[in-house]
Amino acid sequence: MELLSPDNWTDYQLIDSGDYEKLERFGRYRLRRPEPQAAWRKALPESEWEKQPDAWFRKEKGKSGPEGNEKGEWILRSSMPQQWFITYSYRTMKLRFRLGLTAFKHVGIFPEQAGNWNYIFDTVRQFPILPSVLNLFAYTGGASLAAKAAGADVVHVDSVKQVLNWSRENMEASRLNNIRWVCEDALKFVKREVKRGKRYQGIVLDPPAYGRGPEGEKWILEDHIAELMDACGKIVDKTGFFCVLNLYSMGFSSLIAENIMNDYLPDITKIDSGELYLPDQAGRKLPLSVFCRGSKLTSNE
Repeated sequence: MELLSPDNWTDYQLIDSGDYEKLERFGRYRLRRPEPQAAWRKALPESEWEKQPDAWFRKEKGKSGPEGNEKGEWILRSSMPQQWFITYSYRTMKLRFRLGLTAFKHVGIFPEQAGNWNYIFDTVRQFPILPSVLNLFAYTGGASLAAKAAGADVVHVDSVKQVLNWSRENMEASRLNNIRWVCEDALKFVKREVKRGKRYQGIVLDPPAYGRGPEGEKWILEDHIAELMDACGKIVDKTGFFCVLNLYSMGFSSLIAENIMNDYLPDITKIDSGELYLPDQAGRKLPLSVFCRGSKLTSNE
């Protein structure tokens, strides 16, 4: 099992964490948000936490969204905008993201995922032909942008139309184009691709623990992950492919993710799994998701 943290960020920093909160810098702005994984004590005194943030998310007691996200409101300094941009660079890839303050504490990016973006960018560039990459539960498109920046043909699937629009803004800000946008339930879409006989050289899955499709379809990770992975196994190009599985559910370990991938994608010849984390200034590692990445490429991979 690997512990991975991206080291290419200049526009993001985890300043401190603890007491189920995190203090972060996105570009020039500092945000204070709830963090259920930060079970230890804060390194900085409360006085620093109170004076530093440009925006502070205060959750409403007993309220949560359809995916279990905490609902609340942002308390802003007068200089804090509702939207702003940050940049992420890796090798020849330069991505630009529009951030915004949402009612469920999210800002449009999960910085720890940069490690997966790097992997996707490097892996796509190993293909001798233009690969087709399917990004499921694609949110604001970091993985889609990484695949497109490396030259892939990308299909981006998410069930929320507003999020697709947000992803398109990020594509345009990153000076990329021609991503195919699909507003649909991920499981329904993959099943339809199976019937069409479609093949992909790359599949990226970032499913939530709970979710809803555009027509109210209910997604529960424990109930549906096997069915989804089975369908994905039928649309990968067996001659050469890669898969990235990222899980946020606290009930799933990286070993579970690895077993799932080996079970439904048995042709994989190279696989790694572990946790994605972000370090704070005091050196604590904040775990944020588990991952498994596998591939079957050429003999010189």
